[in-house]
Amino acid sequence: MNDQQHPYDPYYPQPQIIGYDEYGQPVYQQPQTPQQGQGQHYDPYGGQQQQPQQGYGYDPYGHQPQQQQPQQPQQGAPYDPYGQQGYAYPSYDTGQQWTAPAEPAPAPATQAAPTTPAAPVAAPAGVPGQRPASERSAPARQPVGDDDREYRTEQFSFIEEPDEDSEDVIDWLKFTESRSERREEARRRGRNRLVALVVVLVLAVAGGVGYLWSAGKLPGSSEAEQKGNAATGPQKRDTIVVHLHDLKNGGTSTALLVNNATTRQGTTVLLPNSVVVADEEGSVTTLGKSVEDDGAGGTREAIGNLLGTRITGTWRLDTPYLENLVETVSGIETDTDTDVPGAKKGADPLVRKGEKQTLNGRAAVAYATYRAPGEAEAKQLQRFGQVMYGVLRKISSDPEAATVTIQTLQQILDPSLPEKDLAASLARLAEHAKIGDHKTALLPVGADGTLTEDAGGSVVKDILGGKVTAPEAGEVTRVSIRDGSGKDATETARIVLINGGYAFVGGAEAPTRETSQVLYADDAQKATAAEVAKTLGLPATAVTKGEPSNAAAVTVVLGQDYKPQGPR
Repeated sequence: MNDQQHPYDPYYPQPQIIGYDEYGQPVYQQPQTPQQGQGQHYDPYGGQQQQPQQGYGYDPYGHQPQQQQPQQPQQGAPYDPYGQQGYAYPSYDTGQQWTAPAEPAPAPATQAAPTTPAAPVAAPAGVPGQRPASERSAPARQPVGDDDREYRTEQFSFIEEPDEDSEDVIDWLKFTESRSERREEARRRGRNRLVALVVVLVLAVAGGVGYLWSAGKLPGSSEAEQKGNAATGPQKRDTIVVHLHDLKNGGTSTALLVNNATTRQGTTVLLPNSVVVADEEGSVTTLGKSVEDDGAGGTREAIGNLLGTRITGTWRLDTPYLENLVETVSGIETDTDTDVPGAKKGADPLVRKGEKQTLNGRAAVAYATYRAPGEAEAKQLQRFGQVMYGVLRKISSDPEAATVTIQTLQQILDPSLPEKDLAASLARLAEHAKIGDHKTALLPVGADGTLTEDAGGSVVKDILGGKVTAPEAGEVTRVSIRDGSGKDATETARIVLINGGYAFVGGAEAPTRETSQVLYADDAQKATAAEVAKTLGLPATAVTKGEPSNAAAVTVVLGQDYKPQGPR
């Protein structure tokens, strides 16, 4: 058997079992060393065959072992490690031993003197068949020759001793490995923390910039600055005019719906019926009368000439269609400023005064057209503007959906504004109204129907972009009159101007003055102003640079020196 402490030595002579003691342990034959000078090979068993001694080896059948004469090896015969005898091997499966048959030895040439076999020695208790510790303590050896007793290094087999430091080495390796892993883990955690820190900083900066941008605190990012910057340059506007016809009580209400795509602002401009406009022939008339007499096209042109803006189309909205429109959008909500009485005397009001009042189609029409006795027209226009704003907030901002809403009205529209164009304009205005970027403004008009000085800056210029500019080729010059002659010469001067090919856009009274003036604002209009002065019989010295009235390119201020006469 192999043993880690006592490895198997192939050169070591194997002991011979000669029997068993009373405890069942094997008994080995003690090997003898050959005498010197015999000239014979070393025989570990002394040429003796196995002979169990009397009193040793238990025989359950009581047979006596027979004496066998030892047979000496021949001189010069090859070495037989087994001594030409059978060798007993222990059986570990059955507890019994098995003896291999001995091979017959050749006849010796010379018979050596017999030697007395050594006394058998009992094997120590332990593993059956294992060599005694005393025999395992020395390195195994094998004779090389008859007279040569030198040994080679490969003949030695050293006992492997346990290394007491092996556990320390293993522990050190484990410590080193765990330390490296801890360092790697620390570096990995450090990288992860650095990445997380960078991500947090980026998100914080992005969030801060986004907040400042949304709050309008970044330079140039505020809505006021953007609109201010946009206002300094060309602006894109889409303007349509809507006429509400009250089929029950008569009369009309007019408003301009303005979408400023540049400043992203929507506006409803309310136009009083009393505002003075010029008809196709250049004659002075009011807006209300122009709607009735000149129709959609003539009135649209007259308003455009008055305010110096381009109007893309006209939407005629009769009160039944307004009622259907409000019902289609499921009613509107607005703050009402008065009670609107019912149709019958003593009936409950159709509209109650209060905040956030919900109006259906019928109530919305009643509120938009209501004007109390003795109440100014501007009050009724303000209610009409509230209803239009409520409708815009409820109409879809999707052009296709808005088109479906308009189609449900089954209304015959003006050719200048087909269903799709009207729906597209309303959808853009609805987008502003839904987020609060829509306002309502009233066009300031004097008692005589002419535009006040405030109208030119707050409405005409800022909202409509109607600053008076040089007329295009073929465009008729717009002229207004202020009569300060004290002779009521406005009508006479108007006729002279119209006959002279100018468009009269309104007249008004002025404080009495001695000399007349012809005012122009743009240097490009200086020559035109000189022609107007010549047409009215005024001297060239009357032409001066100043501020014409609102939508007029040239304004004539008549003085006491004006003498009515025909055109030149």
